Amino acid sequence: MIDSVSHAASPSDEPLGVLLTNLGTPDDTSTSAVRRYLREFLSDRRVIDLNRALWLPILYGAVLTFRPRKSAQGYRSVWLDEGSPLLVYARRQAEAMQARLDRRLDTPVKVALGMRYGRPSLADGLAELAEAGCRRMLILPAYPQYSATTVATTYDKIGHLLTTWPEQPALHTVTRYAEEPGYLSALENSIREYWAEHGRPDRLVFSFHGIPKRYVKQGDPYPRDCGLTAYHVAQRLGLSADDYKVCFQSRFGREPWLKPYLDETVKAWGAAGVGTVDVVCPGFSADCLETLEEIASENSEYFQEAGGGQLRYISALNDRVDHVDFLTDLAIRQLGPWLSAGGNNTPTAPTEAASA
Repeated sequence: MIDSVSHAASPSDEPLGVLLTNLGTPDDTSTSAVRRYLREFLSDRRVIDLNRALWLPILYGAVLTFRPRKSAQGYRSVWLDEGSPLLVYARRQAEAMQARLDRRLDTPVKVALGMRYGRPSLADGLAELAEAGCRRMLILPAYPQYSATTVATTYDKIGHLLTTWPEQPALHTVTRYAEEPGYLSALENSIREYWAEHGRPDRLVFSFHGIPKRYVKQGDPYPRDCGLTAYHVAQRLGLSADDYKVCFQSRFGREPWLKPYLDETVKAWGAAGVGTVDVVCPGFSADCLETLEEIASENSEYFQEAGGGQLRYISALNDRVDHVDFLTDLAIRQLGPWLSAGGNNTPTAPTEAASA
């Protein structure tokens, strides 16, 4: 008698899943779409951990009444023909990773994209992998530096979503890659290429998204990761401590956030007559409102109005070849035990043709 279980596919025959995640974006640039997005984002207890009785009246009162219209104007200024920059670049990253994995591995691997807020949602991404037959999934948040406000809330949401699944998948998770050589090399390359074309600046700023100082006192290691990334890249570039500065941007509300603040720094440098400042944002794996509008436009104006020369923004890594190569290599390494169980799955090294 043949055991009925023998007809089922063995784990080594099943496709593996990779869920690439990021923060999210409004569906469009309308005030109503931005309001929906901000409502979901700012309702997250990991993002705003104030007492709900105090915060929710503020959120549904002043914040969601006035902020969406202003934010919608900002989104319109950076929106691409294909849509939101963050979503456009994230899709390109996922598609390029899929092509590389298909070329380099024998075991089928399905890559899906999911956003913590907005669409495609984390639920959409997980469902896409499940529909492809993936029962083993790698979760890869595209946040180089760990923070509870980004990485932890992603896993909170995924855990909550999976409570409704009759059979949960096996998960492997990535929490940070702040010191990964491939990531650091891509950052170094992007800066060197920019300088080769435009010349070196008087100062280089590594600008990271800020978080409240209170979160760090509660144990969030985020500023440590930011400092490590900046230090390693500066070392690769041969910079001294006087040549670069780590700053934090995008603060919200009245409580103290991580310092030094970027806007205050560029205003002070402008007043001091600094000629050229380059800003790179290593915490953003894809360009978005916070880089294209806040850095390239808003802070550039602050610097020039204060008396400075030129503030130049060095683009996020986006879908650069070396960046996608790194993300693919990271995924393969993290999938390693599952790939080994599948037989002949020695990954091929990326080639110039495969990386294009």
